[in-house]
Amino acid sequence: MSQTENRTRFRVEGMDCASCAAKVETAALRVPGVEAVMVSVTAATMVVTHGDDADMRALARSIGRLGYPTSRLDDGGKAAGHDHAHAHAHAADIVDAPWWNAPKVRPAAASGVALAIATAFGVLAPSLATPAFLLALAIGLVPIARRAVMAALAGSPFSIETLMTVAAVGAVLIGAAEEAAVVVFLFLVGEVLEGIAAARARASISSLVGLVPKTARVERNGAVEDVPVEALAIGTVILVRPGDRLPADGTVEDGASHVDEAPVTGESMPRAKAKGDSVFAGTVNGAGVLRVRVTAAAEDNTIARIVRLVAEAQESRAPTERIIDRFARAYTPAIMALAALVAVAPPLLAGGDWSDWIYKGLALLLIGCPCALVISTPAAVAAGLSAGARRGLLMKGGAVLETVGRVTVMALDKTGTLTEGRPRVTDVLAFSAERTTVLSLAAALEAGSSHPFAVAILAAATEERVPLPPAGAARAVPGEGVEGKVGGVAFFLGSPEAAARRCALGETEAAAVASLQRTGKSLAVLVANGRIAGAIAVRDEPRVDARDGLDRLRAAGIRPLMLTGDTLASAEAVGSDLGIEVRAGLMPDDKRAIVMALRSEGAVVGKVGDGINDAPALAAAHVGIAMGGGTDVALETADAAILHGRVTDLADIVALSRAVMANIRQNIAVALGLKALFLVTTVLGVTGLWPAILADTGATVLVTANAMRLLGWRPSAAAASGKPAWAFREPTHSQGGAGVV
Repeated sequence: MSQTENRTRFRVEGMDCASCAAKVETAALRVPGVEAVMVSVTAATMVVTHGDDADMRALARSIGRLGYPTSRLDDGGKAAGHDHAHAHAHAADIVDAPWWNAPKVRPAAASGVALAIATAFGVLAPSLATPAFLLALAIGLVPIARRAVMAALAGSPFSIETLMTVAAVGAVLIGAAEEAAVVVFLFLVGEVLEGIAAARARASISSLVGLVPKTARVERNGAVEDVPVEALAIGTVILVRPGDRLPADGTVEDGASHVDEAPVTGESMPRAKAKGDSVFAGTVNGAGVLRVRVTAAAEDNTIARIVRLVAEAQESRAPTERIIDRFARAYTPAIMALAALVAVAPPLLAGGDWSDWIYKGLALLLIGCPCALVISTPAAVAAGLSAGARRGLLMKGGAVLETVGRVTVMALDKTGTLTEGRPRVTDVLAFSAERTTVLSLAAALEAGSSHPFAVAILAAATEERVPLPPAGAARAVPGEGVEGKVGGVAFFLGSPEAAARRCALGETEAAAVASLQRTGKSLAVLVANGRIAGAIAVRDEPRVDARDGLDRLRAAGIRPLMLTGDTLASAEAVGSDLGIEVRAGLMPDDKRAIVMALRSEGAVVGKVGDGINDAPALAAAHVGIAMGGGTDVALETADAAILHGRVTDLADIVALSRAVMANIRQNIAVALGLKALFLVTTVLGVTGLWPAILADTGATVLVTANAMRLLGWRPSAAAASGKPAWAFREPTHSQGGAGVV
């Protein structure tokens, strides 16, 4: 008898990292009737595909016992049934509550206080130090051990919590209660930091909806009234004043203006809009009044789709587990089984002495205690994260640090990522006036304007120190440009099309304008008293280090690819300068689709961007990297951030990842090598318990010292090779400050 395939969404609270997601997924898959599970830490959601006979209440209870309160959501993302109000109020509390009220802060704080008290006893009353450290260890370890037990019952017996519990108990058995208490405290602090990062990411994505106004102005019966955006029906005509954000997607019915579409497309220059043109919710109207016919309901507008795309991308992205988690799954049970086998097999099979072989089994368990691994692997990750942070390379945890080094395709946004993110004057054409006169008059007309074109012209005029005469009766001409009088002469500065309507361009002038437009530049033509005086071209230029940065990515075996919402002409002009493959004219869901297609082809995808329009693709990639100066949403959706905005930093973050992974492999080899040596010698009776334990302690010191060497990591042009990066020196060229926004 066939079953219907159903999809049910849940809100899952308390998840901080990919390890949490893995445990939740495992527990859900153990429920009869569940066929597939997708978990998103950032969205705090879980989507379950199941048959008709699956008990969703039992699933929620099972996950709740792991320490992750779970409630069912309806199709709109709201809590279903009687849990609706409670779940939404609680979700708001999660976003708004200060970090120190988070559930995981209390055990970390209690562990820290107990550890401080035990340390004080160690100084003031040494005889009480050991009991004090044991008590401090118990305070921190009990919640970890409880989660280990619940995870084991839910199908994850060898989780990071199990590994921590075994390591702590083993450390106590060899008389290292102090070290065990410190390791447990640091583990709890790390969980708190992961929780803060996850909460901030959830809050930033939720804040996207704030880009759309709550109300819209609707003309009815000759009057204008404000109505809630949710009440706008398709076909309603709304009035959008200069400077307002558009409350809905629609088509211009009347009026002309320039609209800043950066939140949606990322394009640096506002686009001219006139009757029949499409406009998007969340974009900003310029100087003209627009009447817009609504074409999409509030839940289907552009910003709402971006929010959904981010959530869907997070839900569909398989969690990357911690390195130590993957290792623990095999290592911990293997050591336990080997110790039990050594203790029991010889007496049973060969008549060996029970006390002798139990002693050897205990010795093996203690020797195999993963203290060195638990300490050294996080030490390498922490050192790598710290070394990167000091140089403006931020990564949200060890899983991100691991994945960055495996990237094979780096998809980069154009505006604000490969380019400076603001237009600059590139050419001043002089036709019937001198070059400095053209720039001076244009700056006079644009004085006081905040339009990106005006800002670029004023910056060029300031840089070249041209005079700035006063302009009288200056006013914006919606959708065309600006006009005014300077010295009693009428001037107009605007698009070539608008200028041509006032004065015909000669053959030479038209050819010069067209030539610049073919290179992706935007032009403003200056008309003086009915004659073409000159023209000014602006373009968002590539960062000075962009070419070098892309070359270094290629040298590291990574294919760069430009994904941009800008026009094809502008994108190809920049792409030609930088020698990068271009895909232009993309909406946010187009970028996400390309990232998903690359993933399906087997590529490990890194996505680099700085805008809200990049958020869905950042979430869909294996690693999302936000450029410095980007929006809060991009920074929080991304897994990593390049704070200084240098394209060369992308190769550096890859090199840092590869250096850390090489260090971890070295640490594991040293720790396991020494353990294997003493496991053999102990079983053979060559060494006793204490020499083996001392050797294990020595291994801990060695691998920790090796990990600390990463603190000396320095970026360099050769860093992408994967060699130990601490061996490199700072580059001697001057690119270090290039491209900072």
